[in-house]
Amino acid sequence: MLDADGDRHLRYERTFAGLPVIGGDLVVHQRADGSISSVDRAFAGQLSLPSLVPALSAEQAAAGATGAVRAAPGAAAGPEGAALAEVGAAGQAQLVVWAGGDAPRLAYRTAVAGVRTDGVPSSRRVITDAGTGAVLATDEGIRTATGTGTGVHVGAVTLTTTQSGGTYLLKDATRGNQSTVDAGVAGSPIFTSATNVFGNGLQSNRQSAGVDAQFDAAATWDYYKNTFGRNGIRNNGVGITSRVHTGNNLLDLFWDDSCFCMSYGDGPGNAKPMTELDAAAHEMTHGVTAATAGLVYSGEAGGLDEATSDILGTMVEWSADLPADPPDYLIAEKLDLNNNGTPLRYMDKPSKDGYSRDYWYAGIGSQDPHYSSAVGNHFFYLLAEGSGLKTINGVTYNSPTFDGSILAGIGRTKAAAIWYRALTVYMTSTTTYKGARTATLLAATELYGSPEATAVAAAWKAVNVN
Repeated sequence: MLDADGDRHLRYERTFAGLPVIGGDLVVHQRADGSISSVDRAFAGQLSLPSLVPALSAEQAAAGATGAVRAAPGAAAGPEGAALAEVGAAGQAQLVVWAGGDAPRLAYRTAVAGVRTDGVPSSRRVITDAGTGAVLATDEGIRTATGTGTGVHVGAVTLTTTQSGGTYLLKDATRGNQSTVDAGVAGSPIFTSATNVFGNGLQSNRQSAGVDAQFDAAATWDYYKNTFGRNGIRNNGVGITSRVHTGNNLLDLFWDDSCFCMSYGDGPGNAKPMTELDAAAHEMTHGVTAATAGLVYSGEAGGLDEATSDILGTMVEWSADLPADPPDYLIAEKLDLNNNGTPLRYMDKPSKDGYSRDYWYAGIGSQDPHYSSAVGNHFFYLLAEGSGLKTINGVTYNSPTFDGSILAGIGRTKAAAIWYRALTVYMTSTTTYKGARTATLLAATELYGSPEATAVAAAWKAVNVN
């Protein structure tokens, strides 16, 4: 490291007979004129060993290290104190010199994989005596940290990052190792920082879109986990990879189930990253639908697929409640995809976009799913908030009904729970709007009872699904 006054601080790693010396590192402090001011040593003594031939093989050492971790899960606690709930296989044992004690010893260093009780992956680094197999020291190789970032759309946020040496990565071990990479650079490297601070809110800083994407994935994970107990998109504890700066002038963002990843373009002139939260959560919810009902992307089932993404993507936005992106019932309003400052879709009155219909009709399944989704979106808004003119979180809505009824709404939390249960328990790949009505009535009855089921029936009637 170089100080402003020209002083240098040089960190060295030590070896003995070609073997890494664990605990043998030293730091030399050099003045600007080249003279040495001081030296800090982890081990100040003279290194010597009676033999460089281990009594145990590498395989025996690895097995012993794994057995030691299995036998003492409390000793395998991570930095936050969570013991290992599951211990896997050990990596290859490496012969080293251990200088962390009173006298140097020939030893093995082995990484033992596991999963902590808080769900975070673990890589315990175990030092064992090469002669006896005794455990000399253990350390956790995976360290999470709380970083900060400023995104283009999400503003200033906190991020869970992974520390690797003196570098922090946009990789979240607490959420299935979700990570964000720069797809516009060869090799798509993961975003890193020496300070655990990412982005500055400007599109010109490549990390800013990465902050958006990493936060979007975390907020989506948290909503599904905290609300429905769902452990990731596929409910298997595995996080996604987010790819920002995809393509050139790409005015799109999309979910790809085959790579289990999100990709974001940078918009016209590569000046408008497509990383808005509700749009991102919308796309990730396609992954949830694929893993549950598997709605086909055609006919009314395609409209229900899109409606599900709008509904639950909007709920992620409400859950995150960002000052930089206040929650609402407008879809992708920050992306300005119409180039006139209007949202892409409106949930309270879908026809305001100029293409969608407010109510079901016999031919709605022939529309593009982005427009046939309107019936599901309108149903959800009416169920959650009711009909008529009102202002919610600073936005004015005026939702009509097909039959002229006046609806009060049961709240977005109940409405979302009903939709999610209907999706994951009752809907199938070819469900129609009438099938969705039946599914949500069953879900409402099971979750809450008669009053909510009555409200569900009224909301469907209000969008002409009887």
